[in-house]
Amino acid sequence: MLLDLDGQVLVVNPEGGHRVRFVVTCVPVSPEKPHSIDYSLTLHRPDGERLVGFDNAHPVAKRKRGEPQDHHRRLRTTRAYEYSDAATLLADFWTTVDAVLRERGVIS
Repeated sequence: MLLDLDGQVLVVNPEGGHRVRFVVTCVPVSPEKPHSIDYSLTLHRPDGERLVGFDNAHPVAKRKRGEPQDHHRRLRTTRAYEYSDAATLLADFWTTVDAVLRERGVIS
């Protein structure tokens, strides 16, 4: 399900131009990516600034090399994210996107 989203860019509010981008690839299982998925799910402002990101591209601060690297960013805050499955990841991502767009007055 998650792999099917790879390369998709969705405009979430046509009037304002905020967009969501999915980059998802299958990778060999490793200590850094035990679920064999490399993913980046992001929300961007019209000017390209990243507002929300769920990904596993690099270690989270204070984590040791080899530990799971899943994390999420919300505005300027980065926190570890406990990946359980693709459906939960997508639900958590869309919940965060919705909250940020509401806070910014983009949607009501």
